[in-house]
Amino acid sequence: MAKRSMSCEPVVALVMAAGYSRRFGAADKRLAPLCASTLLAQSVDSARRAFPVVRIAVRSDDTMEGFDERELIRVKGARNGLGASIGEAFTQLARDPAFEGVEAAAVLLGDMPYLRLETLNTLCQQAAFDRIVVPFYREAPGHPVIFGRAFWAELAALCGGEGARAVLAAHAAHRYRMPVDDPGVHLDIDRPEDLA
Repeated sequence: MAKRSMSCEPVVALVMAAGYSRRFGAADKRLAPLCASTLLAQSVDSARRAFPVVRIAVRSDDTMEGFDERELIRVKGARNGLGASIGEAFTQLARDPAFEGVEAAAVLLGDMPYLRLETLNTLCQQAAFDRIVVPFYREAPGHPVIFGRAFWAELAALCGGEGARAVLAAHAAHRYRMPVDDPGVHLDIDRPEDLA
């Protein structure tokens, strides 16, 4: 299928927030205060500004106050790593009739609250069924990565802790490198001091 540009309408945002964030310490990183909100809420709000539909992958036993249950994708194997969570999330996305016409999914991380709206819109414009769009800032890849639906089955099959690296490596010819002027594609919060 030929590559083609699109708006954000046929792209769903998937915010990954099922990890245990051990480097952050005992506290739940997702609830860390940030800009009169929380880290996760700020990251989700960034996604909502750009994408018409947002889903948030969380652990199956999470109590997610302040979030609409209909937006949540509950994953059971979060302890097995990011790849396992991505696998479960894409399995649910692919089976949901509500996403039958969706051609791509933007995978965002729940600890990256500083993405610019312009960046997300630019990435969306390059999304396509058979394309993987990767933002590059100062010659280094970042997030979010937009995966065309052609790759969803492989994402759904992930089960380890390496995230989607194997899918990216297997489809170098389908990767589209998108230069952006946004340090937010690299700014994730791993430790409490990163909030400063």
